[in-house]
Amino acid sequence: MNKNSSFIMALAPNTSNKKETVCIFGTGDFGRALGHKMIQSGYPVVFGSRSTQTSSLIPKDAEVLSHAEAAQKAAIIIIAIQRQHYNFLTPLAEILHGKVLVDISNNLKINEYPDSNAEYLAQLVPSAKVVKAFNTVSAWALQSGTLDASRQVFVCGDDTEAKQMVMDIVRALGLTPLDQGSLLAAREIENYPLQLFPMWKFPILLSLGLITFFFFYCLIRDVIYPYVYENKDFSFFIAISIPNRICPILALILLALVYLPGVLAAIIQLYRGTKYRRFPDWLDKWMLCRKQLGLVALAFASLHVLYTLVIPIRSFVRWRISSQIISQALNNKTEPLNTTNAWLSDSYVALGILGFFLFVLLGITSLPSVSNNVNWREFRFVQSKLGYLTLVLCTAHTLVYGGKWFLSPSSYRWYLPNAYMLSLIVPCIVLVVKFVLIFPCLDKPLTRIRQGWERNPQYSE
Repeated sequence: MNKNSSFIMALAPNTSNKKETVCIFGTGDFGRALGHKMIQSGYPVVFGSRSTQTSSLIPKDAEVLSHAEAAQKAAIIIIAIQRQHYNFLTPLAEILHGKVLVDISNNLKINEYPDSNAEYLAQLVPSAKVVKAFNTVSAWALQSGTLDASRQVFVCGDDTEAKQMVMDIVRALGLTPLDQGSLLAAREIENYPLQLFPMWKFPILLSLGLITFFFFYCLIRDVIYPYVYENKDFSFFIAISIPNRICPILALILLALVYLPGVLAAIIQLYRGTKYRRFPDWLDKWMLCRKQLGLVALAFASLHVLYTLVIPIRSFVRWRISSQIISQALNNKTEPLNTTNAWLSDSYVALGILGFFLFVLLGITSLPSVSNNVNWREFRFVQSKLGYLTLVLCTAHTLVYGGKWFLSPSSYRWYLPNAYMLSLIVPCIVLVVKFVLIFPCLDKPLTRIRQGWERNPQYSE
């Protein structure tokens, strides 16, 4: 009997776990979305608003009261109002005494004010416990089920208990709280949503610079030069031919730039004889954006594949093939198959296919959903070993494509080499230096340095 009674009690709902009421100041898009999500998670919600009239937009299970009345009903108050409207909180200072105020506001530009919005709120209501949270989550993400891209919620505050209460709410909503420390971190947290692809800035600017350079370089060699010396109009090359030269060039250079900082870091560590000294700032920033450089390189490689696939349907190519056929028919002469050229052509295509396959594999492995499911050794094998193999295949693809033209005077127009020759400079440097670094005389001391050995250890007293 006792056993059955305890079993029934275990199945009975625990009414003591009823969640506390949460107050939300503001009935805008985010305030309504947050309130709706909280009601779904079992929180009683009361809105504080200038107008107490109900609206169809307000969640039906929520109560709308004046700011003062709503504040008295909850220990946690979420301020879903912009900073410029915080002044109405000053008369409520007595009611807000000891309560947890959650600042979720953002600004229109980085460092718009001398202090953060959360710190300003703490100055207005010094008797309250201010916590910064929810400013990196959008109303749309809350309404659509908190997508993976918006799951992380940065939380900071000076009161540990108040911060923990807010983090409990974050978890209850199906989000992931990240404790960023004291309220001093609020300024940095408020700048997060205003940063426009911070790790993508260098790769994109570099790509734009390279595109501009190689576009005008190819324009001079392939359009202007034939027009000046041969009176031929190849301006239509701008549509497909020149982009199809630029895309593989940029893909190869950017891929090489992914592995160049690692090579430079190895040289610096060998020179210093220690791993405990920081790299130069420019190298640190370069290494941090290697993933973005690789993804941009993959994008250009994909464009190269698409451009190459449309070559047979181009009017210029069809005209050139038909002209060759007619010429052979008129001369009653068929050109024999050149086995050497056939081998070079097939090898060039095969290397390109294999290189692009591994390129795509590298891109897939860099996705968070994939990289989170492999251990560090597996990830390093793919990104390092297979990465260098990809660079070798893509470099060989370029060399086989035009290696026979390196010593041909006709390929230098106005003493300018073909653009693909320039694209080989950085990859060849990376591969040669990497090949030297794998020699045992260099690889063994480098491995020891990375394991903590120092050539000239300095012990602090």
